Amino acid sequence: MTEMSAMSRKIIQNLAETLSRQVKHFNKTEAECLIRLFNGLLGEQTDKRVGLGLDRSKFRNILHNTFGLTDDMIMDRVFRAFDKDNDSYISVKEWVEGLAIFLRGTMDEKIKYCFDVYDLNGDGYISREEMFHMLKNSLIRQPTEEDPDEGIKDLVEITLKKMDYDHDSRLSYADFEKAVREENLLLEAFGTCLPDAKSILAFEQHAFQEPQES
Repeated sequence: MTEMSAMSRKIIQNLAETLSRQVKHFNKTEAECLIRLFNGLLGEQTDKRVGLGLDRSKFRNILHNTFGLTDDMIMDRVFRAFDKDNDSYISVKEWVEGLAIFLRGTMDEKIKYCFDVYDLNGDGYISREEMFHMLKNSLIRQPTEEDPDEGIKDLVEITLKKMDYDHDSRLSYADFEKAVREENLLLEAFGTCLPDAKSILAFEQHAFQEPQES
């Protein structure tokens, strides 16, 4: 058993070295901690095809319980943003790469990430309909309102007025980027898809503590 654990430790260290060279924002020690955390999460998974990675439901639990995300539609899109090869599982490489932007991304990386999350059908634009769905999901409905949809439609129009620089009634990446650079608060205009500073700190303190020698 000790021979086995020494071997797996070596594999993890090699993988951590490779990933820390490929992925910005994490050093080798941090990458190793994230791999160990990933392996621990895989061990809890009921799906027997764990070789493929974290499944959607496990990942959504992490987004909700660890990072405080609550919107199902947005969590689904965050899963897709992490799942680069679109195989419905998050591999260890996708986990480390995704967390690099999620936890420590530059403004450029976060703008690209948020745009990809909000572009629900992946056509390269955030349409009126997509804005409507996301805003409707993220706003708390007031029971007194006659037709809450009207208020959301108004909000979509206000948003377009502020962010749609080329006036084609949808947001291109260029529109979104320009708007966010002028007003950073617009980064998560259509729903929370990044963790707050407190969640990041708590996660990093938990993830990057020294592994206990068994």
